[in-house]
Amino acid sequence: MSVQTPISGLPTPSGTPGAPKLLEVRDIVTRFTTDRGSLTAVNGVSLSLERGRTLGVVGESGSGKSVLSRSIMGLLPRSNTERSGQVIFEGKEISGLNDTEYRELWGDEMAMIFQDPMTALNPVMKIGLQITESLRFHLNMSKSDAKDTAVALLKAVKIPEPEKRFSSYPHEMSGGMRQRVVIAVALACGPKLLFADEPTTALDVTVQAQILDLLAEQQRERYMGMILVTHDLGVVAGRADEIAVMYAGQIVEQAPTALLFSEMKMPYTEALMSAIPKLTDASHTRLAAIGGRPPDLVNPPKGCAFSPRCPYVQPRCHEESPTLTPSPTAPEHLFACFYPIGSPETEEVRLRIAAQRLMATAPEFVAAPANTPTPAQQSPVPAPPEQTEGM
Repeated sequence: MSVQTPISGLPTPSGTPGAPKLLEVRDIVTRFTTDRGSLTAVNGVSLSLERGRTLGVVGESGSGKSVLSRSIMGLLPRSNTERSGQVIFEGKEISGLNDTEYRELWGDEMAMIFQDPMTALNPVMKIGLQITESLRFHLNMSKSDAKDTAVALLKAVKIPEPEKRFSSYPHEMSGGMRQRVVIAVALACGPKLLFADEPTTALDVTVQAQILDLLAEQQRERYMGMILVTHDLGVVAGRADEIAVMYAGQIVEQAPTALLFSEMKMPYTEALMSAIPKLTDASHTRLAAIGGRPPDLVNPPKGCAFSPRCPYVQPRCHEESPTLTPSPTAPEHLFACFYPIGSPETEEVRLRIAAQRLMATAPEFVAAPANTPTPAQQSPVPAPPEQTEGM
């Protein structure tokens, strides 16, 4: 197992000609056995990632994002779980490893930032010990060297007074500080691949930006590959090289970030984008929500999983399930939709919806009788009285 320097020095890039990709996932399927039956949380997902690049995985809660990350890392429970497909890390198949072999990977090869730092950290264990634990296990550091490295990590993630915080417990720190500690734990052994699972959940907007900036800075310094999992397209807009949109356990659209935002094809992606509040909206503007609810993955609907909620749905959508198809204009842009955004069918529905909204907001028009005098012949109509406050 290769050992990387956790603080000083950058790892050797793996992007040389002929080198394997950092991560390749091929047709991975994850099922859980429940009291109601078999639940397919991840259904035939394939993706790849190179060193130093970021893949954003976006979707609503329950779309399979976190289960996908845990499936790749081997963090699934052993009972009542079935997983198939291939996970290839630096050219080596790892999906068949046992627990002991996975422990050799976790920490110094791949790591995860969990979305809830309060439950990810041990509440009765000091912060410093939670960082030094992996350093001593994976890098065989002495106790004093591990402490020095842990303090340097706390400083690197911008925690004030790192020497003092080394001896603090999680409950003695704010939510933003705890998230920084979780990042320090994940980065301790210099992993090549980092999973950031909703790293800004429950943090205020200012702290969210600081955490995302911190992740981007550490990624550049360490030349890591990163999979950024979130439900917010706005979070990955300027921070991911490529975006994969998940729905009902499947990738329904995938493209380089700029291409996805400029030429989005999947109605679900458009719905996620519309749900983002805009600064240009007037005060008290009603937020756009996606109608309906995500499908039951134990008994999924026939045809396209998004068809019960799609505003552009056609009869075919209820009968057949679309597969990921390259865009005719950009082969790197994949989408799973029979009637993508911009097609004649969706444009017809869009125009009809716009006309209905216009009619609903326009003043009612009543045709005048044939013998009605012209405005010039009518007597002046007095202006209505001004309304007073409270009427």
